[in-house]
Amino acid sequence: MNTTQLECFMAVSNFLNFSRAAEHLRITQPAVSHQISTLEDELGVKLFHRTSKSVRLTPEGYLFTQYAGEMLKLAGLSKARLKECLSDLPARLGIGCRNTIELRMLRPVLARLREERPEVMPLLRLIPFDSLENQLSEGELQLIFSFQESASKKARYHELLRCPAVCVCAPDHPLAEEPFLTVERLRSAGAMAACRPPICPPALFPIQSEVLAGRPPHQVFFCDDLEAAFTLAEAGYALAVVPDLPGARLPGLRYIPLPEFEPLSFGAVYLPGERTPALRALLTLLEEVLRSAQ
Repeated sequence: MNTTQLECFMAVSNFLNFSRAAEHLRITQPAVSHQISTLEDELGVKLFHRTSKSVRLTPEGYLFTQYAGEMLKLAGLSKARLKECLSDLPARLGIGCRNTIELRMLRPVLARLREERPEVMPLLRLIPFDSLENQLSEGELQLIFSFQESASKKARYHELLRCPAVCVCAPDHPLAEEPFLTVERLRSAGAMAACRPPICPPALFPIQSEVLAGRPPHQVFFCDDLEAAFTLAEAGYALAVVPDLPGARLPGLRYIPLPEFEPLSFGAVYLPGERTPALRALLTLLEEVLRSAQ
């Protein structure tokens, strides 16, 4: 027994006319007849006397109107109470990050979100690159970060900022005091830490390849993630070419501009139709906070 059967039964019992009941419910008359027939089969009684000219309730039908009305009231009350409970719950927002650099970038944004939208509960996930888009497509996450060339074509890309490429090195590195660097200068600057695509954004990979050109194998550290590249740079083993995300710089490292290269498009990725009020609020804060930090 379901509420559709009960609604059809109550409409027919009120109008004593299948056509008018169908109009009231905004469904077809055959659909109403089918729901009444399945309800009668389930109850094992006839609820209506039907002829070509009239419809009237049977004694069993009269008796059942009381129960059907109570059941529909209870169903409506249950839905209303559950809706009230859900409205009191925080709006959960799953955010996926590929590395701790993105997490650091998020800190000031989340601090603003907590103050301005306390009803939003961010759920942070630090997930390997290859698994992140699956989590988004399956609905486990509502937003991830990406450079434009890496963004899934099935998702929406929302540019947040244009992110410059920089050389990162330790304060005692020979390049540490340079105001800016060129590819030629980087090629002769000792060991370098490099990441494979897609850990290294596709737009940054040609820059990394240019800088690596001509280096002997013993001067290249191939890293599985950005954390490893930053650790090698902090320890003074190598320099690295990375995107300079606002608010994500590590203290103690030197970040040196590479003016030869155009900034990279960095943004938020989400599924079409998933732009909820909580997600819209986060996107607005991301733009405000990240652009003001540049």
